[in-house]
Amino acid sequence: MLYRLQTAGYAAYLVGGGIRDLLTGCHPKDFDVVTDARPEQIKRLFHRCFLIGKRFRLAHVYFGSGKVEVATFRAGGHPSLFNKKHYLKSKVGMVMRDNVYGSLEEDVWRRDFTVNGIYYNIADFSLVDYCGGLEDINNKSIRIIGKPLERYHEDPVRLLRAVRFAAKLDFNIESETESPLFELGELLQHVSPSRLGDEVQKLFLSGFAEKSFLLLRRYQLFKWLFAQTDFCLTEKSEFMANGIVNLALKDMDVRFNEGRGVSAAFLFSIMLWPAMQHLYYQYLSENMSEPEAYEKASVKVLAQQNRQFIVVRRTALMVHEIWRMQRQLLRRGVHAAHLLKHHYFHFALDFLKFRIMSGEDQSMLLDWWRDFHTASTEEQQTMLEVLPAIPRGHHSKRRRGRRRRYR
Repeated sequence: MLYRLQTAGYAAYLVGGGIRDLLTGCHPKDFDVVTDARPEQIKRLFHRCFLIGKRFRLAHVYFGSGKVEVATFRAGGHPSLFNKKHYLKSKVGMVMRDNVYGSLEEDVWRRDFTVNGIYYNIADFSLVDYCGGLEDINNKSIRIIGKPLERYHEDPVRLLRAVRFAAKLDFNIESETESPLFELGELLQHVSPSRLGDEVQKLFLSGFAEKSFLLLRRYQLFKWLFAQTDFCLTEKSEFMANGIVNLALKDMDVRFNEGRGVSAAFLFSIMLWPAMQHLYYQYLSENMSEPEAYEKASVKVLAQQNRQFIVVRRTALMVHEIWRMQRQLLRRGVHAAHLLKHHYFHFALDFLKFRIMSGEDQSMLLDWWRDFHTASTEEQQTMLEVLPAIPRGHHSKRRRGRRRRYR
């Protein structure tokens, strides 16, 4: 791809996270390309090329099952010199459109952090570094390019990206870059829920979830992502004491780094559990029945979360199911064998494990289910027969209710 651009007479460089990861010993997830070719010119060069984005016009070029993002050099200079058709800022200083094209020397100052501002030139196989990114990598430092306040206002997601790179690379955040993190979290309200949702998954599903959580809490950014949970962890000491969030995030990091899968639904079921439990007990105190309180709390917490960032419906349904199965695991009974065949049984059992690790007294229940899972049909029947009878009236009459909505 780079050579095709070069052969057509355009400059072409690798830049961004791919170069940063190679220099820091990480495995690159992808590579970004920058060029002086305009998006329409890029499209003419590649058969499977699609132009996307209004805020930033980009080309996505597909090769087999892979995709490479190609951007045109952005211009520097004062925004007042730009045509509003191509460059636009909101009242809070957030860049809503940036399609003013320039040179390599200008493009570097439009990037976010110095560690992401290193270019690889295929013409002579050299690294081009105008902003001290190589030095910052050697010093293990995350430093924003330009004036921190201005750059964070231009794109508040940079607040989260600073945390993510510090957690991922185990770097420190340079003092002038760090100071605004304590103060500017409110700007995240201006970011689209879909962008915030993408960034949350990068923070918590990439092998450094526990570090991300601790840093977000330190900089008071966590509340702008999980307000309900932050309230419980800050104002309700019993939720912080049990530590279910820390325990689960640590385990998810281990799973990711061992090459095993991590699930967004399991992440959100853990993250929102303190909030769900808090609301559940509140409803019980209002004399609501246990099943109704549990269901109502589950639905409301997920709906409230969607006001901060989007939890896609399929994921929300899975979160709700993991929570619902906690009550089913507790009851056991005649439907226990059927529960073993449920798609989310192992997620629910893992969830129960973390509840026990965080202090809930249900260890005998977990052992029972593990034994039941490995037992023969005859042994399962025997295990069910010796269970204590469920008190009369425990079963609530099943009613057909309205379809659950999480928004």
